[in-house]
Amino acid sequence: MLYSWVVMPTCLPTVLRRCHACASERFRANGKFRVNAHHKLLDAWLLVLCTACGDTAKLTVLERMNVRSVRPELLDRMHDNDPGLAAELLQDPLLRRRNRIALDWDEAWRLDTGGSDHLDREVIDVSVRFAAPIPVRPVRLIADGCGLTRAQVERLITEGKLVSAVRLSGRLSDDFTFTLKR
Repeated sequence: MLYSWVVMPTCLPTVLRRCHACASERFRANGKFRVNAHHKLLDAWLLVLCTACGDTAKLTVLERMNVRSVRPELLDRMHDNDPGLAAELLQDPLLRRRNRIALDWDEAWRLDTGGSDHLDREVIDVSVRFAAPIPVRPVRLIADGCGLTRAQVERLITEGKLVSAVRLSGRLSDDFTFTLKR
């Protein structure tokens, strides 16, 4: 029987960037945007707050864009402070590179295994699906989902009792499957 697990975001990830006010390196995005018009040109920023001092930093989303070249639905979502748009933009590698930020997904996701009826089986086949591209270590997912320690999962991989078509070391954000033989 194939079991299905889903990795789901629970909140926006922490933005890693140096604060100019207090030298902290952690910001949280709350989904607020600032849009500024200069005649026919627009600037737009995603606002993030320092977790230590509360200072606001701006992540550039649009810079000196002609009003006519911006999709109206995008502009509406920014004016409405759409948290879904904030999540989409934080996933954009171009936005992260332009603003020189990284994301910390710790405590920002959860694993839905659909129950624990698979834990007593000798062999389980699991399909892991990501609801958003969240980089997570498969060893941690498997340990959490099967009620094992990470060391036990590593030992199962070494013994050949945990197999997958993808490399289980490192981080993944794409769907994958694995088979566990106890």
